[in-house]
Amino acid sequence: MSEAERAGRDAVWIEKYRPQRLEDIAGHEAIVNRVREYVANDDLSHMLFAGPAGTGKTTTAIAIARELYGDDWEEYFLELNASDERGIDVVRDRVKSFARTSFGGHNYRLIFLDEADALTSDAQAALRRTMEQFSDNVRFILSCNYSSQIIDPIQSRCAVFRFAQLADDALREQISHIAAEESIEVTEDGLDALVYVAGGDMRKAINGLQAAAAAGVTVDEDAVFEITATARPEIIEAMVENALDGDFTAARATLDRLLVDEGIAGGDVLDQLHRSVWQFDLDDEAAVHLLDRIGEADYRITEGASERIQLEALLAAVALDY
Repeated sequence: MSEAERAGRDAVWIEKYRPQRLEDIAGHEAIVNRVREYVANDDLSHMLFAGPAGTGKTTTAIAIARELYGDDWEEYFLELNASDERGIDVVRDRVKSFARTSFGGHNYRLIFLDEADALTSDAQAALRRTMEQFSDNVRFILSCNYSSQIIDPIQSRCAVFRFAQLADDALREQISHIAAEESIEVTEDGLDALVYVAGGDMRKAINGLQAAAAAGVTVDEDAVFEITATARPEIIEAMVENALDGDFTAARATLDRLLVDEGIAGGDVLDQLHRSVWQFDLDDEAAVHLLDRIGEADYRITEGASERIQLEALLAAVALDY
């Protein structure tokens, strides 16, 4: 491997291949078209980006700054992570200080507040007042996973953009592009596995590709599931089908293999179970009942109960019910 290739492999691919312009953002054509109108008119409102992780919220905010301000975009762009700096002092000090700073050449600066749903209620109230006070020379872009955690007075001051999980085609296209750029061979089943593991999250897809390619071999299904510590969907399906057939012993043996031999976290097994519910040949009533059992197990695990005990109880309940 040449020095240039080695340097490329050493880079973090999610940053190396982060889209630089709005037109390069995958999977959100409607959002991109709306935002481009704002940028073309140089007339941004405050914006709220809501949606799951890895769907392009931060990338879109940075792309807006790049297109508005060009090479000097970092001078006009302040990024804060509210999950790290979630108190009222951040709003009062850093945000206000940046908002008050004099600047020339542009009508306004951008403040990007990532994970804004982690801000305390007091901090959000202070942020609302700051948005009003400095609306002449600052525009806010707020990013969150759950817009319901943002107080209504802030939501009403923002244009809301909802980022859905990325479609499989968008993930496939980006994975294939990166693999070609890095001279990596990805098999068709390896591509399918990366899309499955990602579950609509572009970061997961790219990180999975980089991790699987680290050994310098062909990226296939085996490499992806091994490196990402993800159970094969057919194993999850077989485990549940055993439980549905009343064979708790076989289902429990599969669960032991996943938790002990493969080292997969119980929460991840539960997530995969949830994703697989509609792949089983169940009528609507049975599917709803199974989802109810999964939800109960998830709640108990979240509250601190043993993952193993709750998963075994889930399989036992399914075996008894069906």
